[in-house]
Amino acid sequence: MSDCISYQQTHRFSKLIEDYIAKDEKVEPFYNRFPELASFEGQITEKHAHVKAKNRAILADVLLQQYTKIAASQASINNIKSLVDVDTFTVTTGHQLNLFTGPIYFIYKIVSTIKLCNQLQLQYPDKKFVPVYWMASEDHDFEEIKFFNLNNKKYSAHQLKKGKVGAHPTENLDLLFKELDKDLGIGEHANYLRKLFQKAYLYHETYAEATRYLVNLLFQDYGLVIIDADQKDLKRICIPQFKNELLHQSVSKYTAQSIARLKEANYKVQVNPREINLFYIKDGLRERILVKGGLYYINETKLKFTQAELLNELETFPERFSPNVMIRPLYQEAILPNLCYIGGGGELAYWFQLKPYFEAEEIPLPILLLRNSALIYTHKQAQKASNLNLKLDDFFLSSNELATKVTHQTSEIKIDFFPQKKYLEKQFEDLYNLAKQTDASFKGAVAAQEQKQINGLTYLEKRLLKAQKRKLKDYLKRVEALQLSLFPEQNLQERHINFSEIYLKLGKELIPRLLSEFNPLDLQFNLIEIDQ
Repeated sequence: MSDCISYQQTHRFSKLIEDYIAKDEKVEPFYNRFPELASFEGQITEKHAHVKAKNRAILADVLLQQYTKIAASQASINNIKSLVDVDTFTVTTGHQLNLFTGPIYFIYKIVSTIKLCNQLQLQYPDKKFVPVYWMASEDHDFEEIKFFNLNNKKYSAHQLKKGKVGAHPTENLDLLFKELDKDLGIGEHANYLRKLFQKAYLYHETYAEATRYLVNLLFQDYGLVIIDADQKDLKRICIPQFKNELLHQSVSKYTAQSIARLKEANYKVQVNPREINLFYIKDGLRERILVKGGLYYINETKLKFTQAELLNELETFPERFSPNVMIRPLYQEAILPNLCYIGGGGELAYWFQLKPYFEAEEIPLPILLLRNSALIYTHKQAQKASNLNLKLDDFFLSSNELATKVTHQTSEIKIDFFPQKKYLEKQFEDLYNLAKQTDASFKGAVAAQEQKQINGLTYLEKRLLKAQKRKLKDYLKRVEALQLSLFPEQNLQERHINFSEIYLKLGKELIPRLLSEFNPLDLQFNLIEIDQ
């Protein structure tokens, strides 16, 4: 069984995202085409005119080289080879190299991407659509990727070296595996997970290699293509855009307009661009490029370049230049025949800043689609909610709001002083009539006294609510325990638990079940019931 609720009902998404999926006109300036099936025809036409045959060939060659290191499915290899065809397009999602995939929404992003490709294939049978997972191998924030949560326990790795996380060694993960091995328990599903972790992280030398192996094994039957864009030939394609950033600070120049408009519309600005939005990478180093007095400096090092030297470095060693979060989207769209990017709310928020930058660089901005979200719950949890006279969407409330709601609907005493407040207002009507016959100071005194009395009733109402919460504390503890089982640490489940927690229940049926439940273009939050 499954159901959906609106993103607005979850109270967990930003106003910008809520307005976007509601097609609010205030958001229209920040995107190219809205994510609906009819939009893809125009996007195909625009992207078709942009992608060069030479770049398609380079992309396919690089991917085939990268896939020589893993046992790829024929479906994935066929999809890679098809990228040279002018009628082949991609749908892309990207994510960091989180240990053992990190939160389960990592899986949701890829499932959303595969499902949308399937839907597009039915709509446009004369085209081919390839799902792509973009590995954020050049990211250097190890703290964000070093852990995952399983059954209310955090498994965390230690950092061995600085620099891009894709090159981070896996050599210290054997102790973590022993801990996981002990905790997983017995059974077919547990055995699969322990072998998956072992083969990914103990048999591969880096996080990039481990992640590619793991994701490929989970999704190879669906033809998923995994790309590591930290590669010289791919970056060579983007040299003109990188050069513009170094010489003209293009990102900050062209996003200033959209950032100002977002602020005017009272939306949060997700990312503030740097003066130069490129890093320099070499020998384990990944540091920002700074410009001062006509010279270019590499942050936290003694390296410096003249303009001519740095441009020569770019032409000779493009692999040494790494895009930050603001340029990565443009780099992606420069090398892929991509129609749509699927991401979370935070990701889409910074993509919305980039439209003028894409226009200036004459690269089509892709359709931006919010990934599928889900709350997976068991039949037993649903029964507990029903016994408490609650619906699943009630648990999206904050713990205090939920406790207040339950107290109101459970208490034998009516905790609502609205009638008393209305009665008080009527009592003061006579005083106001009397005040009309005298000076304004008396009217002010009446108004002040009325407000004082209203405030007193409000205070008593809050005290009564607290008293009833204490009286119902055992009942409320049951509610709180159920909410925490659905929303660990009061977070959305998908942002906390690892996929392995659900895999232990569903096994290999997990991904097919998600594919059957998700409808990416429906723009609804999924509630998915399982038997266990």
